[in-house]
Amino acid sequence: MKKLGIINSDITKVLTDLGHMDQICIADAGLPVPTGTKKIDLALSKGFPSFLDVLRLVLADMWIEKVYLAVEIKTENPNVYEEIKKMVPISMIEWCSHSEFKAMSKNSKAIIRTGEMTPYANIILQSNVHFTEDTE
Repeated sequence: MKKLGIINSDITKVLTDLGHMDQICIADAGLPVPTGTKKIDLALSKGFPSFLDVLRLVLADMWIEKVYLAVEIKTENPNVYEEIKKMVPISMIEWCSHSEFKAMSKNSKAIIRTGEMTPYANIILQSNVHFTEDTE
């Protein structure tokens, strides 16, 4: 049995199957999931689990090289955007419109749906590789 990190078996499977440049999406409760894209639905109630809590846990368990955000988050959800900037270096952020984001999400290996009910609380994480001998 897994001792540390994410214990949700669907998320663990997706993360361990990722290759370099593969993508996953963490989404609010309203983001549409394209037909054929795996949906891991964690939403239990309004706000639970939160987008930021899920993002924090996934980032602790995944090597990333780039993230995609809809530019609308800057003005429509500045509190969530400020928290994202604390977790992800600004140099890793690529910007797109929300319409472009929804189109891009179809390339995700999975969309993790949270209980978040604030606008534009969505992120695409692009996988990196880690070929060093340290254990981090």
